[in-house]
Amino acid sequence: MTKIKICGLSEIQHALAAAKAGADFLGLVFAHSQRQLSAKKALQIVKAIHHLRPHPDIVGVFVNSAAEEVNRIADYCNLDWVQLSGDETWHYCQQIERPIIKTVHASSTKTAEEIISEIATGYRLLPRQDFVCLVDSKVGDTYGGTGQAFDWKLAKEVSARFSVIIAGGLTPGNVSQLIKEVCPWGIDVSTGVETRGQKDVAKITAFIRVVRATSDEL
Repeated sequence: MTKIKICGLSEIQHALAAAKAGADFLGLVFAHSQRQLSAKKALQIVKAIHHLRPHPDIVGVFVNSAAEEVNRIADYCNLDWVQLSGDETWHYCQQIERPIIKTVHASSTKTAEEIISEIATGYRLLPRQDFVCLVDSKVGDTYGGTGQAFDWKLAKEVSARFSVIIAGGLTPGNVSQLIKEVCPWGIDVSTGVETRGQKDVAKITAFIRVVRATSDEL
């Protein structure tokens, strides 16, 4: 069953809707962006979600923050996972005290072999740490959340070697095709379930429904 991560949530009602629709992971962004949350607001969302039984895992998204700060916020907000979406090294990851989702950026100049090698290095350096890699588009100076896809042929090659989460340009309209072509361990969406920059409950629900139906079909 394909894992589903709904990212960039900033309101309790949207997080609850995603959880009740069947999301496996909910992403809260602490990095500088239009979706950035304060630790105080994030904690309110975490408490609301943790009242559900069962509940999805909460992921805190960070970009190039000090490891001490990441661990402090993760403790304060009781995060289940930490997502590192910047230029953090594998040695940096060794300092993080929670399970990690490590973003590996795809670009027009990076080959599948280079991405596979990068992920293999992570498994070698973090043998005792729970982590999974997320492959996302790299557009200019951004670190994700662009709503732009990368080459799905590359995604398929990487997914054949490792359990990875695929992000970038996914919507309720194209995610079924991605799952059929790539067979990823998980998928991540943010922009694709928004309307005019705000999370849209109907799109979140539709996205999750399509993923579940496609996974059942396969």
